[in-house]
Amino acid sequence: MKNLDPHSIFVMALILIMLAAGITAIAKKLKQPYPIALVIVGAIIGIVDFPVLDPLKYFITEEEVFHFVIVTIFLPALLGEASLKLPYSELLLNKFPILSLSLAGTLISYLIVGFSSYYFLGLSIQAAFVFAALMSATDPVSVLSIFKSVGVNKRLAIVVEGESLFNDGMAVVLFQISAFSLLSYLDLGWEGLGIGFWVLIKVIFLGLIVGGALGYGFSILTKFYDDYPLEIIFSLILFYGAYLLAESIHGSGVIAVVTAAIILGNYGSRIGMTPTTRQNIGTFWDVAALLANSIVFLMVGLEITRIGIVNKWGIIFSSIIIVLIARSIAVFISLAFEKNFPSSWKHIINWGGLKGSLSIALALSLPSDFKGREVILVLTFFIVLFSLVGQGLTVKPFISLLGVKPYDKDS
Repeated sequence: MKNLDPHSIFVMALILIMLAAGITAIAKKLKQPYPIALVIVGAIIGIVDFPVLDPLKYFITEEEVFHFVIVTIFLPALLGEASLKLPYSELLLNKFPILSLSLAGTLISYLIVGFSSYYFLGLSIQAAFVFAALMSATDPVSVLSIFKSVGVNKRLAIVVEGESLFNDGMAVVLFQISAFSLLSYLDLGWEGLGIGFWVLIKVIFLGLIVGGALGYGFSILTKFYDDYPLEIIFSLILFYGAYLLAESIHGSGVIAVVTAAIILGNYGSRIGMTPTTRQNIGTFWDVAALLANSIVFLMVGLEITRIGIVNKWGIIFSSIIIVLIARSIAVFISLAFEKNFPSSWKHIINWGGLKGSLSIALALSLPSDFKGREVILVLTFFIVLFSLVGQGLTVKPFISLLGVKPYDKDS
């Protein structure tokens, strides 16, 4: 499949877009979370034999294709779109719960899942912490689409989205350290622990510096133009440029994109964008994000069907329990000292911490000779499937059960 001509690749891409758009349209008409519908339909297409779709299935589920499409093409767009619309004032008001969850919560989850996987699942120390890093990332797409349909409190939605955007950056950094440097750090003992912590800080700060500098620079650039098509192109260059530049200097591309987009969406839109430009940039990224999300979740469903699960149900079930317990502990410890934060919100944040495409893409990026790679892939795929379908379908009734009030403009 790697030798397909450009015309065939284009045709398959068009078929994928048509499938994703059709399923998304039906889900939205039925007022159901479209990411969950896409994963389920993708899994059905992968399991059932549809000869006409075989070339498409085999092409997009190749590891290189899946990882490239999600991490390089779609991830900067999805992060940029979500961050662009986050009001800085709301982030500032909720900085403590967001930072507690995305920093302390991510580390707590990482350590619990890592040690539990080592002692109870029999994974090697390196494989255990690689898996732990994959399980530290949360995906807000599904739960936020449910929040919108329910009309959940705006502050709660801001905290969930803010946590996800920043903990994705943390999870990617932890994954890179665990996959490629952990054993060498462990050999150095306490000195290695210090080096690992310094690398973590360095990668995060490089992402912040790159994102901050580019976000500020492009914000100033918008002052000299009143041309929304051109300014849309500026935002496109900003998101992908920030990601690629940060990655090229061994910083966090995820954090760079989030930082750059927040600055452009708040400072840049205030000093250099007319209402028409803001509206058109928002509309463009709405369309781009919907398309990207639709394709990503359909690909996740198709990819899940390629994983072998013979004699692995015991370890799959155990890993799900470990991840759920780790998430609960991380959320409640992180928010233990947060005042004016209802306990019902903590339960929703806990159960709404869904796993998504980033975890799968990172798992697929592991080298083929990585020890424990197959087990990590199996566990990651089935936890993502359980998370999106099991947790995703129950978030809405769970919110109703807890009696969380809908968003009020005065709240």
